[in-house]
Amino acid sequence: MINDSYSIQAIGVIRTPFGSKFAVPRQPGLAPSCKSYIEFFPPYDDELAFVGLDGFTHIHILFLFDKIPNQDKFKAQVRPPRLGGNKKAGVFATRSPFRPSRIGLSVVSIDKIERINGKVRLHVLGADLVDKTPIIDIKPYIPFVDSIKEAKGGYASEKPEQKEVILDNSLLNDLTLQDDDIKAIKEILSQDPRPAYKGDIDDDKEYDALLCNHHVCFKVSSDKVIVTKIIKEKELL
Repeated sequence: MINDSYSIQAIGVIRTPFGSKFAVPRQPGLAPSCKSYIEFFPPYDDELAFVGLDGFTHIHILFLFDKIPNQDKFKAQVRPPRLGGNKKAGVFATRSPFRPSRIGLSVVSIDKIERINGKVRLHVLGADLVDKTPIIDIKPYIPFVDSIKEAKGGYASEKPEQKEVILDNSLLNDLTLQDDDIKAIKEILSQDPRPAYKGDIDDDKEYDALLCNHHVCFKVSSDKVIVTKIIKEKELL
């Protein structure tokens, strides 16, 4: 008899620039300058568990969509952003977080492996996870297995188009954002974080994305994303 219920142990959490679900890239690698790191819980932070990982450039991260509530009833179809947010597709033909077991999978590049007193912190680039997302496993990315040249991507065969980001340097006065942070913010906003059904329409609404511990406010006009203000998070408390 097959058991229909299993217990999964989180091995750590990931710390990312994304303070909320809004503005998280819809796929990994779309904002390659975004720096994150995985904090492993004991005993999973043991340096011995990472012997050999230095030879790899990328890893698979398995995680839990913990911000998504457990479903009382299975929903066979969802509305993926790639189809405009209005058209339905089968849940197993999407990467929607609204899944039976809420398990997610991302491929990220390894920035560095930090070892302190026999413990490990793993720094990565290009993650698409909300800050403090529980990590349930990591595995090395193996090119000859995981990169399939003849693979087809269905309705997601091409990368999404990017918009030009207009960010006036005067908005950065008195802020502690580093050059890498600013580059990451521009990469994130270029994906147009608004709900997918907005499409390419002009929008008078001002949106607020919590990125790199700053509230980044912006509007969208035609093919541009215009940053209107940036405020340190603590200043809003």
